[in-house]
Amino acid sequence: MSSKSAHPLPPIEIAIQRLPNGGGLPLPAYASEGAAGMDVVAAETLTLRAGTRHAVATGFAMAIPPGYEVQVRPRSGLALKHGITCLNTPGTIDSDYRGEVKVILANLSEDSFEIQRGDRIAQLVPAPVQRATFAEVQALDETVRGAGGFGSTGVASEAGGEIGDDAIEDDNIPDNVGSLSTMKIRHPGE
Repeated sequence: MSSKSAHPLPPIEIAIQRLPNGGGLPLPAYASEGAAGMDVVAAETLTLRAGTRHAVATGFAMAIPPGYEVQVRPRSGLALKHGITCLNTPGTIDSDYRGEVKVILANLSEDSFEIQRGDRIAQLVPAPVQRATFAEVQALDETVRGAGGFGSTGVASEAGGEIGDDAIEDDNIPDNVGSLSTMKIRHPGE
């Protein structure tokens, strides 16, 4: 084991503003030396009923440096033990957003879940942002995979014999998997 720092990249500085509803709460922080995400806590108390979602207040706002985002990710213990996860995962907090950070929690379990003010509800992971431009073309280059998606390469490992050229043929794609271009879009009220 090397004695070098576990963090090869220098930290970025993120300005954080505690809001009135965040008084007395800990700011986001790493729970251990090797943690990738900073724990964030709820600034409100609520009951998240089974099958519902709620944008949970955190009591702070941030000014993220240009060229970075902060990703909002679920906590694995809440997901495994209670069926509580973040929707839109990972969520993105843009560098030009200055409002209160809220965490969209969803209860995927069959039971209501109590969230107390100060409970750790999610993780924040700062990340660099790679910008892109699009170049419209008449056709895309060909690949072995082609348009196969949504599980078209199978589940089993090569040792199981399922992955290979035949795994992406149309007759190996489950009936409930299709191309996004052929899907009917449902609008509210339909």
